[in-house]
Amino acid sequence: MAATFCPDCTLCPRLASFLLKTKHQNPDYFCKPVPPFGDPHPKLLIVGLAPGMHGANRTGRPFTGDHAGILLYESLHAAGWSTAPVSKDRFDGLQLRGVRISNAVKCLPPDNKPLPVEIKTCNRYLTAELEELQSVRCILALGTVAHESVLLALGHKRTFAKFGHASEHELPGGRHLVDSYHCSRYNTQTRRLTAEMFKAVLARAGTLAGLS
Repeated sequence: MAATFCPDCTLCPRLASFLLKTKHQNPDYFCKPVPPFGDPHPKLLIVGLAPGMHGANRTGRPFTGDHAGILLYESLHAAGWSTAPVSKDRFDGLQLRGVRISNAVKCLPPDNKPLPVEIKTCNRYLTAELEELQSVRCILALGTVAHESVLLALGHKRTFAKFGHASEHELPGGRHLVDSYHCSRYNTQTRRLTAEMFKAVLARAGTLAGLS
């Protein structure tokens, strides 16, 4: 079985080159593949798109250090699944209970847009993660790319399940896939995704995972 994560992965030349360039411009940034974060035996796995330039790429923790993580960690804390409402950096001592956060693509992509070949190449790590984490009962996909990456990692075609906010899909083996719009600045500021919407879909995913 493939490794669930490789901290020195350079399989995508464009992403590896972009990380080197970004590190040169920002010497204090993490600028490496960002590892998954959370409970080592989670019931709920949350899958995002990719590290943000000044968020996870800077801090080294998914959804940490920029706007995208504000609603996520606040909601996790409100549900009782995070020890703090704000994720500052990977050294702040925050812990997740029953939840793990990963990304479809582990490296920062230019303009926050990984290429299809990069999504496919990086999928080996999500595949291995899902195979290893047998405790996971529900997967919450944040956005279409995450949704399709989960399907690919599980050996399904895109047509197996269509993305839609708050959509629920039964997976083989008793698992569930739940969809949500990504908690990005654009989606929250345009109110395509409100805090109430996100907390509701997170609560439902937690119920299906057996967390509540």
